Amino acid sequence: MEKAKLFKKLDGEKVVCTCCQRMCVVSDGRSGFCGVRKNIGGDLYLMVYGKAVASHLDPIEKKPLYHFFPGSKIFSFGTVGCNFRCSFCQNWDMSQITATAKEAFDDAEKSEALLEEICNGGQDLSPKEIVQYCIENKIPSIAYTYNEPTIFSEYAHDTGVLARKNKIKNVYVSNGYESEECLKYMRDFCDAINIDIKSFSQDFYSKQCGGVSLEGIKNTVKLANEMGFWIECTTLIIPDMNDGDKELTSIAKFLVGVSADIPWHVTAFHPDYKLTDAVPTPASTLEKAYQIGKKAGLHYVYAGNISGMNHSDTICPKCGKILIKRGYMNCGECEIKILKNGTGKCPGCGEKIAGIWK
Repeated sequence: MEKAKLFKKLDGEKVVCTCCQRMCVVSDGRSGFCGVRKNIGGDLYLMVYGKAVASHLDPIEKKPLYHFFPGSKIFSFGTVGCNFRCSFCQNWDMSQITATAKEAFDDAEKSEALLEEICNGGQDLSPKEIVQYCIENKIPSIAYTYNEPTIFSEYAHDTGVLARKNKIKNVYVSNGYESEECLKYMRDFCDAINIDIKSFSQDFYSKQCGGVSLEGIKNTVKLANEMGFWIECTTLIIPDMNDGDKELTSIAKFLVGVSADIPWHVTAFHPDYKLTDAVPTPASTLEKAYQIGKKAGLHYVYAGNISGMNHSDTICPKCGKILIKRGYMNCGECEIKILKNGTGKCPGCGEKIAGIWK
């Protein structure tokens, strides 16, 4: 447990948590919506600081990030808790365990005691240990992922600042509900963000994600781009929920309006958590989404999380040359060495290819 940085004191020993756009007002002895940030005596504490419940060495393409050190490995870790309540969450056993604890008892004090037990149950993994592992194993970047990293931003911050001192990059895999204060805090260490755009419908965000604001996610994408983070966006396409032509076109046009160079990953849904009765996303839907993205003017569109698709290669938007050829969650060499040499240009026509290659 560590005292948080992203909060403000209010009267009567209350605090407002400023890490995400929910801006929870938290009374003494209670935790916020995410269940991991608790008011103790008029100060906010991060109960999952230094407590990772999952850590793995992943390919960078799994985040997914296709224009950020392609072909490299990334150390990934997460905690428990989330500021969303997505009915289709793929990591619900980590992210939604705190929500379950909050609902376990009618007595709030019993729920808070259970939350503390859950938050304290992770593996002890300090910022120093994470960075030292990456140094010893020559891992070039760290991902804050699996659950929503916004809610454990102080843990990520201390890890990332130390990592940056050792020339290690840092990545958020996020639902995009950071507050502006949190994004400014992230500038100390974070290099790239993959932001989920789960839908372009406020009704979807209200009913399926726990009552959050679509406008808030859009504002995060715009602000993060203005602040200089490398951004890639992901939409998990769920049949009959967010797969309409109009909605997918709206997402693509929005991204083009921010920057046509933002890679858009359209990925397949597999039934999970509260949507086990839903059907998996067919390849034809991903193909449709890919074509919609390209027609809207996005330079880089990728289809993933399904076998048999051929839209994972990075292609020069000017001359059509294949620059990076990928299989499932892996990256071949192709012309990747030319991108990595620092020029970041297509060897065929000289077009600048957006991304962080070296």
